[in-house]
Amino acid sequence: MGSESERTGAQLFERMARVVPGGVNSNVRLEVAQRYFSHGSGPWLWDTDGRDYIDYVLGQGPAFLGHAHPRMLSGVTESIAAGMTFAAQSEIELQAAESLVKALGWAEMVRIGMTSTESVQAALRLARSATGRRLFLRFRGQYHGWLDNVLVNSLEPWPRVASDGQLASSLDESITIEWNDLEAVRQAVAEHPDQIAAIITEPMMLNAGAILPEPGFLEGLRQITKAQGIVLIFDETITGFRLGPRGAIGRFGVEPDLAVFGKAVAGGFPASVLAGSADLMSLFAKGTNHSGTFNANVLSCAAIVHALEIMQSTPIYEDVERTGGQLMASLRALFAEFDLQLQVRGLPAAFHVAFDTAAPVTCFADLQRADSDRYRRLVPHAIDSGVWLTGRGIWYVSGAHDEATNAATLTRMNRALTAFVEHDRTD
Repeated sequence: MGSESERTGAQLFERMARVVPGGVNSNVRLEVAQRYFSHGSGPWLWDTDGRDYIDYVLGQGPAFLGHAHPRMLSGVTESIAAGMTFAAQSEIELQAAESLVKALGWAEMVRIGMTSTESVQAALRLARSATGRRLFLRFRGQYHGWLDNVLVNSLEPWPRVASDGQLASSLDESITIEWNDLEAVRQAVAEHPDQIAAIITEPMMLNAGAILPEPGFLEGLRQITKAQGIVLIFDETITGFRLGPRGAIGRFGVEPDLAVFGKAVAGGFPASVLAGSADLMSLFAKGTNHSGTFNANVLSCAAIVHALEIMQSTPIYEDVERTGGQLMASLRALFAEFDLQLQVRGLPAAFHVAFDTAAPVTCFADLQRADSDRYRRLVPHAIDSGVWLTGRGIWYVSGAHDEATNAATLTRMNRALTAFVEHDRTD
């Protein structure tokens, strides 16, 4: 370990870059490779340079309860004191599974894993096993993990591979269309009769923008998939247990065949869940393989149990709706004061900010109107002013945010916007 004088972000990055490619262990962090945090508490973060931040990234979404929630820490610590992985089952694993089925309401069985990337692959494998079909339909701008068969570059020309080393043929099993377009779904299904095993979608687009389903869209997907024998998969990695106690499924009232949960489901700890009907899920016990050394480990399962208890026993959803709604309205007013055409769209628990016109945004193509480069130029001013954001435009609100953090955010964003406007004027 280095001394205190060797713990600035720049110094730590210099050391990290010698042993970790790019100085990061996930490529989504490359834009903040020199930023090192020492600790977090509630909605706050502190970096190794001694600065504090109001956090609207929340670890890319997982910290829905806030950082270092005391009930989470005490509950998980007590559970893992007796061990972590046993190559068999544990009582906390059973408790987690039963708690999930009860909380979700619609699902009959679950499998608990580590990452949503893995759970998405399990869902697709299950759909192929159940249907005997090869293809799956997905939507432009949605992210379902970094593995070859789901990683897609959605910018023009699309769809295409998004990484060096990714074979173009890896996308042969998927069909990519614009979201919120039922006619495009019907056309794709008609063009590939009895070939589509699954339709996978975020029930609300949150990975790119914060785009709500158009009235009737999710219902239309449900109708089409039932009629064609296609498995409907909701990727609720981001929306699950964030948009409400039953996620987007509860909020929008449409039940899929399978759903993937991550991020908020374990209150910031690493875990993912695949949930679904007994008919489908039972195939995992009949020849359809789903494995993993760390699946349903004690830490993950304890985190799920305690996160669900907190979310069910506190008014967290009402708090987030109120706090996030007030913040959205206040940001709109602040942007107007600076005469900046910044749009705030989405829901209080997760909204998107972009330099754009007020025209509706219903799909990924509409997002391309926005001046994303200009927003990315704003973000460093926000960070310098103590508001932790990412260049993607998404703002996450946790149960730990409140009126006090709203007021502090507006003060800090006022400072950030003042600097941004001055800098923008001189460019």
